Amino acid sequence: MIDSLKLAQDLIRCPSITPQDHGAQDILITALEPLGFEIYDVTSGEVRNTFFRLGTSAPHLCFCGHTDVVPAGDLQSWKFPPFEAQIHENRLYGRGVSDMKGGIACFVAALSRYLASNTPNGSVSLLITGDEEGAATDGTVKVLEWMAANNHIPDVALVGEPTHPEKLGDEIKLGRRGSLNGTLTVKGIQGHVAYPHLADNPLPALVRLADILASYEFDQGNDFFPATHLQLTSIDTNNETENVIPAQACVRFNVRFNDQWNAAQLETKIREILDQADIDYQLETRSNAESFLTPPCLFTEIVTKAVQNITGNMPELSTKGGTSDARFVHSYCPVVECGLVNKTIHQIDEYAELSDMAQLELIYEDILKQYFTV
Repeated sequence: MIDSLKLAQDLIRCPSITPQDHGAQDILITALEPLGFEIYDVTSGEVRNTFFRLGTSAPHLCFCGHTDVVPAGDLQSWKFPPFEAQIHENRLYGRGVSDMKGGIACFVAALSRYLASNTPNGSVSLLITGDEEGAATDGTVKVLEWMAANNHIPDVALVGEPTHPEKLGDEIKLGRRGSLNGTLTVKGIQGHVAYPHLADNPLPALVRLADILASYEFDQGNDFFPATHLQLTSIDTNNETENVIPAQACVRFNVRFNDQWNAAQLETKIREILDQADIDYQLETRSNAESFLTPPCLFTEIVTKAVQNITGNMPELSTKGGTSDARFVHSYCPVVECGLVNKTIHQIDEYAELSDMAQLELIYEDILKQYFTV
């Protein structure tokens, strides 16, 4: 059977910073091919993607994961080199161990355990991409399009993103908030600060608009989502001189929104709010993530029960946190996210507890047992 720890170490030792692969997906091919999986190369542009499937019948469960990682940052700040996968005090250290090479390794090991004594009453697959941490334009979204065209769309999907804030069993994700970025610009007339009557300073008007946006209550949330909120992220004039009134000023902001909105509706609402101030402005918005929710169903019950069976904790059904590739999957089938603890992801000295990895492997095996015996 496959050793999840060794497999995770092998994956971590591949410095697969988006969009590089450096052999990470070849390691998975080596692990899964002997288990009988059909293997499909779905490379798109510079991004390596691989789809694995065992069986052809329904029901079909697909595990979704990514082998790419964010940059390690200052290498000298790490306790241990980020791509050496060293173990210290029962922790596995390395870039991507929690997000999410450790999760992938646990699922592959769980598969090998399950298949050693069971034959799935259906089919199981893995969608593995190398473009989750980057633009996400040549990764999961492209593989899903290929899957749809080739009759591989699953009945349910399990995404191995790290979902637990503090300890294994804290949370699983049923959905995610949407994200909208905006740039609000007010134009003025540049001039000398000693002659303000000859200029028009855009900053007071911009600050007023920014305050209106930041203090607006969009909604109060609902049973599954917190309230939509807008955060200001920067105010800029591109003015490096202290005695010049700027010609224009802009404020940038981000909105994390629940399923009471989509990006187009939210932009319309923001314009309505700003128009009430009777100030000329320009607004640009960008969104690559709509909010979504998988309503509680049999599969969410299976994942919840597996987490409780192994950890003894009843996980919160959550939509907190940032975006993930589950935002692409939900258009095709119900999707639930469950992985390792996310406390150190993207940080210096990212690590996973060995005990958490052992338990996650058992959680994944329990999910397989439940799903294919329902």
